[in-house]
Amino acid sequence: MPLTSPYELLPTGKGAVGAFNIALIEQLEAVLAGAEQARLPVIVQISENAVAHHGALAPLAAAARTAIASAAVPAVLHLDHAVRPELVDDAVALGFTSVMYDGAHLPWHENVARTREIARRCRRQGVFVEAELGEIGGKNGAHAPGVRTDPHEAARFVAETGVDALAVAVGTSHHMTERSARIDLGLVDALRAAVPVPLVLHGSSGADDAMLAAAAAAGIRKINISTHLNAVFTGAVRTVLDTGPGIVDPRRYVSRGRQAMAAEVARLLTLFSGRR
Repeated sequence: MPLTSPYELLPTGKGAVGAFNIALIEQLEAVLAGAEQARLPVIVQISENAVAHHGALAPLAAAARTAIASAAVPAVLHLDHAVRPELVDDAVALGFTSVMYDGAHLPWHENVARTREIARRCRRQGVFVEAELGEIGGKNGAHAPGVRTDPHEAARFVAETGVDALAVAVGTSHHMTERSARIDLGLVDALRAAVPVPLVLHGSSGADDAMLAAAAAAGIRKINISTHLNAVFTGAVRTVLDTGPGIVDPRRYVSRGRQAMAAEVARLLTLFSGRR
């Protein structure tokens, strides 16, 4: 299918769309295979960290666009956590339909000014823009432990920047390998009432199924997952290598990682959608 925009994809009622980070082609294939298994739309994400790993955005982006064109479900190609404005421009030039500019580490006024300018440029190209807000001043970023987004400041930030979606800090943290985070559902509800654009949950790998389903029901419309799926992929690879120490062909182990990740993507998409 042609690339889809979040403008068309993000639900207006209950439920959320899954957004999954990829760093390898096998992970890209897993995300799309899982979405096809679930028969649900999906957001494929490439982060600035993944770009740094590969040394450039274009090769992985080209692979993603090609794979999405052959997918049987709608999919968005999204740039995740870009702190460099020039990387946002690269993504737009490469055909991404969605970008996230992360200025949460900046002082309030600088974050607003930079985000507003990026939103203005992207809007001219029809590209959806997500931004992030934790505490004023952005100390330690928006998803450090203990940070929470204030609903009034969130509404002000959206009004002043014109972004299309807002990532909010409601109890999750990035890079968690244990699913022990407690999402403040009351805060999610207050943010949903105050903010006129879709809310996004980052650091979602640290929350369990019940918390994520409740967050989607409370008003989160996009749920980002990276670390959890990396763990699923790596765990399957490790099992193959542990049981077959003589294996040297990488296709024999990465294919198991791809298979395991696809199954988990399908399960998570179904969970987020609220569909039984």
